[in-house]
Amino acid sequence: WVSLIVPHYPTGKRGRPPIEIETMLRMYLLQCWFSLSDEGVEDAIYDSYAMRKFMGINFFEQDVPDATTLLHFRHLLEEKGIGKLFFDAINRCLERAGRMMRGGSIVDATLISAPSATKNAEKKRDPEMHSVKKGNQWHFGMKCHTGVDAGSGFVHTVEATAANVHDVTVAARLLREDDKAVYGDSAYLGIEKREEIKS
Repeated sequence: WVSLIVPHYPTGKRGRPPIEIETMLRMYLLQCWFSLSDEGVEDAIYDSYAMRKFMGINFFEQDVPDATTLLHFRHLLEEKGIGKLFFDAINRCLERAGRMMRGGSIVDATLISAPSATKNAEKKRDPEMHSVKKGNQWHFGMKCHTGVDAGSGFVHTVEATAANVHDVTVAARLLREDDKAVYGDSAYLGIEKREEIKS
């Protein structure tokens, strides 16, 4: 994974030298695994011996990277699409290890809320986000569509859309070529009639 980041990482020819990629990657993974904020993971590493050991940090020689450094690292991964490369690499490993059962997928979507405020430089809402009504409540944000291997429960496909995109319109992109069965809730009724599913 380090090799995927190297071409995009600062070289340190100007300014202060960057923190090692592996150190930042380990901090990022801890953040993902434990659902921590940038500040939260920084504090957790100081508090937890196990996390410090995983990071390989010796407090006599170095400090934990600060929350802002992690934020910039995370943005780098997002801007360069490196997270997708990580996801694909994990799926390849699961395939090789025989963990993906194949033959069927479970499809579903979940709303991801975003602030609806317009307190930004442009005084506008994020154009990638939209409002949608679910039940009697309005939500503003995006929608995460997932395809899950029915046999193992591992996620094999992820798509992100605006919240107002209907689940069934994304379903074809969540399926694999060898899927013989598809499981979904009522949002996917009529999926078999869609042209992209038939072809």
